[in-house]
Amino acid sequence: MTAIQATGLSKSFPRLFGEPQPALRALTLSIPRGSAFGLIGPNGAGKTTFIKLLLGVARPSGGEVQVLGSTPEDRAVRARIGYLPERLHLPDAWTPLQFLASVARLKNVPVEPPLLERVGLGEATHRKIGGFSKGMRQRLGLAIALLGKPELLILDEPTDGIDPLGRVEVRRILLEEKARGATVLLNSHLLAETERVCDRVGILHLGRLVREGTLQSLTAQREGWVVKFTGGGDPAACGFVPHADRWTFDRPDVEALNAALGKAREGGAWVTEVLPRAFDLEDVLAEATR
Repeated sequence: MTAIQATGLSKSFPRLFGEPQPALRALTLSIPRGSAFGLIGPNGAGKTTFIKLLLGVARPSGGEVQVLGSTPEDRAVRARIGYLPERLHLPDAWTPLQFLASVARLKNVPVEPPLLERVGLGEATHRKIGGFSKGMRQRLGLAIALLGKPELLILDEPTDGIDPLGRVEVRRILLEEKARGATVLLNSHLLAETERVCDRVGILHLGRLVREGTLQSLTAQREGWVVKFTGGGDPAACGFVPHADRWTFDRPDVEALNAALGKAREGGAWVTEVLPRAFDLEDVLAEATR
């Protein structure tokens, strides 16, 4: 079963002169229910446009999209979605509890004051929002998104402005929501956050989906090894290639690796670390958008 199904989804925006500007190009994507999906890509890749189409804020120029088995315009579906926008506008004169109660009435769900404590705002329940820091506003936005135990959480840069310890708390909450059965769609420029939360990732570039799959498949081991040396010697003469503060060895077989390591040690180098060569999300993104 899918939470989000896009087929040939396209969106172009009109320009004053010339042809319309394409923001999303024939995107086909299926996001399983109960998964945590990370949407990554450079600025202008089409990520925010895709989110607008999912929420029914914008309409596609071509193709179609279904959310929780229906169209984004379906009000019943919208009530089952929790959304945290990148640019969050809050009423400064209200308290968090007042704002929470107002949104709860709009969504026709019970008011849940414990949500404020869950996101770290338990001591600020009756303070005016106008005195909140950026991080506190993000926490309140997350509480609003969690109202009513939504089946789908769409979060646009949820940890923006939150301190490192706060990010740990947000990650914990998102993993709890996933364990509850909710689908999480995370759009973030913090790739380390995406790696820690998501089990599937899609990469958008110039409006096209250029990579998609499980985190494990996208960052699978490449052929070769990464080695860290100290001391003297010349690892380059033994077949190693410099890479940041380490060296890479492109041949996958262990016998060749050990022979090269032995030669490097004979030349005066000390081996302090040997790891299989693998990608992280930063490597995958760079390769996909090159």
